[in-house]
Amino acid sequence: MGFDQIQDFNFYAALLVGFMSSAHCIVMCGGVASILSANIPLHHNGWTMRLFYQLAYNLGRISSYCIAGALLGYSFGFFAVKSHLVFTLLQLVSGVMLILVGLYITQWLNIIVYVERLGKGLWSLLSPLAKRLIPFQSPAGAVSFGIIWGWLPCGLVYSTLTWSAASGSAAQGALIMLGFGLGTLPTMLAVGFVSGYLKSLLEMKIIKYISGLVIIIYGVNQIHRSVF
Repeated sequence: MGFDQIQDFNFYAALLVGFMSSAHCIVMCGGVASILSANIPLHHNGWTMRLFYQLAYNLGRISSYCIAGALLGYSFGFFAVKSHLVFTLLQLVSGVMLILVGLYITQWLNIIVYVERLGKGLWSLLSPLAKRLIPFQSPAGAVSFGIIWGWLPCGLVYSTLTWSAASGSAAQGALIMLGFGLGTLPTMLAVGFVSGYLKSLLEMKIIKYISGLVIIIYGVNQIHRSVF
């Protein structure tokens, strides 16, 4: 498999990571759906408009993921060009983080939650800004709200960001985070509608094991490519 093909596959692997980690999203961000519903203007409170506001929020959230991925991909890519060792280390770290995500999904090992502590300082500065945006005056407010909530400390997001950093470019870093964000989208939209059914599907052991093993294998392959 050529390098370009591997880079293209990164998007689909990130999509799988996002979708299979969505049960974690329900715990981390599920309450946001309640906040959204409670702060939608009364004249916009029909089912269709609620969905529209949810889409607006998720557009902002995924945009933040893409921005972070692009910044890390570009920044670390700049240093990787200067030093092959830096690029190799990034590949190794991203491979290890992918393995940890796979282990989290299979529920064999849960270490990545400790990574969430890294972003608590930044979140303490951003969360007051999010509160100022509610109640919403329009869907644009929900987009802005989502942009801020996209920086909520999350071990799974941070793990995927290390993968973006190892991509070596802004475009690939953003693409990986786009895949991750789109993978979480069905569950985030389903919260408050059919989340119970979707959550039960994601919690099926056979689904967890297969998906987790695929991600672990991908992480091992990432490490193998960086070493050999």
